[in-house]
Amino acid sequence: MKSVLSTSTKWLMATAAAVALVALPGGQAKAEFPEKPVEMTILFGGTAQTIGQLLADLMSREMSEPVVAVSRTGGGGAVGYIHVQSTDADGHSIVWNSNSVSTAYHRGNMPFSYEAFAPIARISTEIPALAVHVDSGWETLQDMVDDITASGENLKVGNSGNGSFTHLTTAAVMDAVGLSDSIVNIPYGAGEAPTELLAGRIDATIQWPGQFLPHVEAGNLRILCVTSAERIDMLPDTPTCAESGAEGVDITMWRGLAAPAGTPDEVIDALEAAASAAVESEQFQEAAQNIGFESSFLGSEDFAELIARDDERISQLLKDLGM
Repeated sequence: MKSVLSTSTKWLMATAAAVALVALPGGQAKAEFPEKPVEMTILFGGTAQTIGQLLADLMSREMSEPVVAVSRTGGGGAVGYIHVQSTDADGHSIVWNSNSVSTAYHRGNMPFSYEAFAPIARISTEIPALAVHVDSGWETLQDMVDDITASGENLKVGNSGNGSFTHLTTAAVMDAVGLSDSIVNIPYGAGEAPTELLAGRIDATIQWPGQFLPHVEAGNLRILCVTSAERIDMLPDTPTCAESGAEGVDITMWRGLAAPAGTPDEVIDALEAAASAAVESEQFQEAAQNIGFESSFLGSEDFAELIARDDERISQLLKDLGM
């Protein structure tokens, strides 16, 4: 039977089919990215999980396939990094990464460095804070230092796990105030350290301010200092640890997205664009204020430079601390 389609109709149908495909060498064709759901590996609980899940949901609105957050915790982030690094470099498996890519590598938790990943975008920054129970009587970092030094007792400090970013931050702060030999690190997962502090099972903890604020407002916890070089908007009356006697301490956590090295540039660009739109959304900006983190987007090229600089600094800090 002779076709009843006009020449122009056939042309339009062919064109529509062509724009949905990307020609490859050898005459093959491949559907445009993404071809299936994008899996985002989440490395930690607490605010990392909360922000990562929100980011995945918002990015899903910008893409033809959903972004699905999957928790893979352990090893200071190493478990998740190792999984993502082993997947195909096609953009369908990405990681909600952080400074932990450097701490995990330099602590020997995984056999590859940040160079095993292609940066997509920095999304946010968080400033660690040192908190104690109000019953301790410590009003300042120096109060804590003086009390522990005079008593000769150990200071039990909770962190997110051995080799984690908060473990490194704890070591740096305590080294700066001369308490390195007096601390006992107590590792907890999934944001449990503040709960243990409330229960009196640890003496102090360094975590994210958003985890402390409800308890501070209730009058149960006190934040002694933050680890950035400058005070933060969320806690304008709280001094930096450097101001409080921990000279030279300037530690900030960034969080972002990365894919396995070798992921095509056009795929990185698509993921970066979706992430940018998500960060600019009103919902994400409101979450930043409510949860307690800074929205601080950086594109893939600038993010790559930041990761390289940060890796060098973390490597040197670990050497200086004998870690």
